[in-house]
Amino acid sequence: MKKEELEKYEKLLLKKREELMEELKLRKTQLDETIKDATGDLSSYSYHMADQGTDAMEREKAFHFASKSGRLLYHIDEALRRLRKGEYGNCQSCGKPIQKARLEAVPHARLCIECKEKEEEAKSGR
Repeated sequence: MKKEELEKYEKLLLKKREELMEELKLRKTQLDETIKDATGDLSSYSYHMADQGTDAMEREKAFHFASKSGRLLYHIDEALRRLRKGEYGNCQSCGKPIQKARLEAVPHARLCIECKEKEEEAKSGR
């Protein structure tokens, strides 16, 4: 892969990484905030059970998204590591170059389309 292409993918990965970091900061704020904090209510009255359930559900969703974003951040960091080691753009399974269209869509891809399909089929038990 040419130096210009590698720089383009590095910029793409770094931009995506920065966006994820901002998203994770927002998620952390959501996880740390309760209904009382969010509304600014200082009264000592308890909240309705439905409000507490909604709050718990929202916190659970925020945790799920933060967890998913954390995994994506790991994959982006691994792609940046491969890029710096000169291994970026090659399938980690078969060693063939990953298609540029795939890298454009999923810059942290570690497998070519064919190997990714095989991996997905193996996971689903086909």
